[in-house]
Amino acid sequence: MSDSVLRMEDVTMQFGGVVAVNNLSLEVNRGEIVALIGPNGAGKTTAFNCITGVYEPTNGQVFYEDKLIVANHPSGKMKKAYQGMNSEKYIHVKPIDPTPDQITKLGIARTFQNIRLWKSMTVFENVLTAKHMRARQNVFSATFRLNAAEEHRMHEETLALLEEQNLLQFKDDLATSLPYGLQRRLEIARALATEPKLLLLDEPAAGMNPQETEDLGQFIVQIKEKYDLTIFMIEHHMDLVMRFSDRIYVIDFGKLIAKGTPAEIQANPKVIEAYLGVADDE
Repeated sequence: MSDSVLRMEDVTMQFGGVVAVNNLSLEVNRGEIVALIGPNGAGKTTAFNCITGVYEPTNGQVFYEDKLIVANHPSGKMKKAYQGMNSEKYIHVKPIDPTPDQITKLGIARTFQNIRLWKSMTVFENVLTAKHMRARQNVFSATFRLNAAEEHRMHEETLALLEEQNLLQFKDDLATSLPYGLQRRLEIARALATEPKLLLLDEPAAGMNPQETEDLGQFIVQIKEKYDLTIFMIEHHMDLVMRFSDRIYVIDFGKLIAKGTPAEIQANPKVIEAYLGVADDE
């Protein structure tokens, strides 16, 4: 097996006549923290949605640990309306359109740009419910109450995870009653409960002040090392991206415009133009 954990090949996502992601190819290797950055509306979250089964891409392929997990090509009415590249490249590949829960079971977990905790559940219940993704039980064991040991194990692991994330004192509180920063941490704890190998973080520092952002960066490094994770994140806080990322991909209007180390990205004129614009000639 190669060091590649995630690989996207020519992924395009078209909504009607709008191409939100345009022929995106990138790779995330084992043990890396890789950032996907770009201006608002560049297609970053759409790319995440193509990876995690929220959207079926219009064209292209996604590999996880060298296994093809998502595949599609333009068909039907879209075959004529398609505006992206490589329209015929994957015509021979059978479409693969997994659901988000199937992607999670493979070992890919994610958080969302807008926090999506289960609002009617407590902090404890949010994490315990995620734990059930890996439950080693079936209908027979549940019916005859043979899964008591399994439930006890998940209960104890949930408490341990909450304690590790400094959330144990809030375990009986409604998840949505927590301060914003703690809700972000709870969402990450819930993702960790599914025992992922690849963790996708969609703007984890959104709404945080500089000190909270610094603490989050340290926290991301800690969980990466403790859980042997590979992390792929979308982020607008450039201090966080530049300090903690191993490599960075930059997209603008759905297209990849740059890739490299933080130092290379900071000096790239295409990136500077995408973020700052170019002054009109007088």
